[in-house]
Amino acid sequence: MTDSAAKYDPEYFKGYIVPDANKIGKTGKRSAILKEQRIQRLYKRQLEGLPVRQLVLDHASKEHIAENTAWQDWKAVREWSNKDWEFDKEDLIPRLQHLRINLFYRAVKKGQLQTAAQILDSLGKVVGESVETIHLNAPELNIRIEDKK
Repeated sequence: MTDSAAKYDPEYFKGYIVPDANKIGKTGKRSAILKEQRIQRLYKRQLEGLPVRQLVLDHASKEHIAENTAWQDWKAVREWSNKDWEFDKEDLIPRLQHLRINLFYRAVKKGQLQTAAQILDSLGKVVGESVETIHLNAPELNIRIEDKK
């Protein structure tokens, strides 16, 4: 396996402050900025679909940092992702409802009634309609057949 990640790629650092090769690993006024930018690059890469371990190891080799530091960067990325999820969670249900309603209209328009029925079931579950609720509201029928005498 060839490791092309260890080579310096100027495109990888495009738009960021590029660390001076003589000052890598030394503390300074810009070290916090460089750390933040390093974490931002890892945050962008998480959407590539690679496993976490591979992302972290590639991050360590591309950034020329220790593996432990790369794992600390991943921890920061995970915290950012959790904050993003908490922020987006409030808006997610209305957005999903809007998409379901649009999908329902398209399914009915195309005559895909089974799909439309499934979408209606999904919409019903969100508003609290469940099988138990339907059974409680449905009338009960008792049919007895008596013998002829």
